[in-house]
Order: sequence, then C-alpha cells, then structure tokens
Amino acid sequence: MFENDNVCQKNHQRLIKITEKKGYIFNPNQDWVEQVIRLMTNNYKEYGRYYCPCKQHYPVDTTIDAVCPCPTLDEEVARDGYCHCRLFYRKGFEKEKFNILETIACPG
Repeated sequence: MFENDNVCQKNHQRLIKITEKKGYIFNPNQDWVEQVIRLMTNNYKEYGRYYCPCKQHYPVDTTIDAVCPCPTLDEEVARDGYCHCRLFYRKGFEKEKFNILETIACPG
C-alpha cells in the first residue's frame, strides 16, 4: 500500500495496532483509508505528531488540534459506528447499509 513511503508504512502499522487493541476495523473503502493515512502522515512529517486530518485547523494548530486516535474516538464509534474521519469502524458495521458517498471530505 505504501511501498515507497516508510513513514506511511509505520503510521499504517501503528493504526493497525489501534484497530486490534480497540476491536475496530478500517473503513471498507481502501482508497479512503489510504487518503486519510497519507494526510495524517504528512502532518507527522511536518509537525512531528499524527494530527487528525479531518478535525485539524488550517494551518495545523499544534496547541488544540487532536492527535489520532482522537480523544473522542470510542464515543464516536459507539454512537455512530465509525469515527469522524470514517477511518475506524465498529466491527460488523461494514455489513450494515451505509452510503459511501456520504463520506466526509478531508481537506487536503
């Protein structure tokens, strides 16, 4: 997936560990997952932290912007079945009906 970018690979592995620890899965839309991971990794490369690309200010405000996983991750997944970025999903939610066209657009 991120053959030419070691930093993206490390971030992807970090996020896989989060899904395993929390019992979540990634969004079934692999292109979406790649886009969010790339944007988050770009934030890491520029600012040294994995700022959430869907909740950040432009430019990033390192004093208030959320680092992934967001503090509200578990609450969002419990309530909605997925996080705000639609990166993490509750297991089983991928089988429920959802409209991928409703996926929010991460700026970038």
